[in-house]
Amino acid sequence: MQRPWHSVSIDDCGESLRPLRSFVTCMEPHPYVALGAPYGNGADPFCLRQGVRSRLLAAQVHLNSLTTLDGREPLRLGIFDAWRPLSVQAFMVNYAIEQECARQGVNPNDSDEMDRLQNVRAQVSRFWAPPSPALSTPPPHSTGAAVDLTLIDAMGSSLDMGGEIDAIGPESLPLHHVEAAKENPDGQSALFHSRRCLLHRVMQQAGFVRHPNEWWHFSFGDQLWAWTVQANQAMYGRDQSLFSLEL
Repeated sequence: MQRPWHSVSIDDCGESLRPLRSFVTCMEPHPYVALGAPYGNGADPFCLRQGVRSRLLAAQVHLNSLTTLDGREPLRLGIFDAWRPLSVQAFMVNYAIEQECARQGVNPNDSDEMDRLQNVRAQVSRFWAPPSPALSTPPPHSTGAAVDLTLIDAMGSSLDMGGEIDAIGPESLPLHHVEAAKENPDGQSALFHSRRCLLHRVMQQAGFVRHPNEWWHFSFGDQLWAWTVQANQAMYGRDQSLFSLEL
């Protein structure tokens, strides 16, 4: 499935992947590793390009300042996922389809349910990029320029954001709770919306853009970023020669 941003050209700047664990809070165990996703060779999913990592640290500092100036308990960024090789992207797309089929009661092996299966695949494709091997259309996470994250409290517990990361459904849309929040400013939807806005604010301040369908997905320097900010080209692609993971 082509994305609007796939028309953006890529001129990779050559930055290496750098680890995140000693700089920000990474949510362990890593969710996809726990599922058996094939990272291989001890590859670390908690890493990003150097420039992206620096901006993530700036976002963390900004978040800390915003939540301590008014006397509130300081919040932190909780990293759910970062760099993702194509093998893992393919594994997780298939996993998401299987899970959604099970949730909707679709038998993927029943020829009479092919239309329903195609509908499930279409729903999944709104949130999961295809594992394209073409260097001109890399999945965002395969570039080392995209990160999935949420807000966590001082104890390391994730805040309720009104929808789980990777959920296949309207609750994943960034503005899903906005109308309910307007109708009831003191309700739970208003709390969820304010938390999503806070996350967006600190990430945007650091230069990131948010995925149009996912409240948790942010990137800098990839095709989605370039398309959103109307840059001439992306600075991060899927350059295999850079991803030796010599961290």
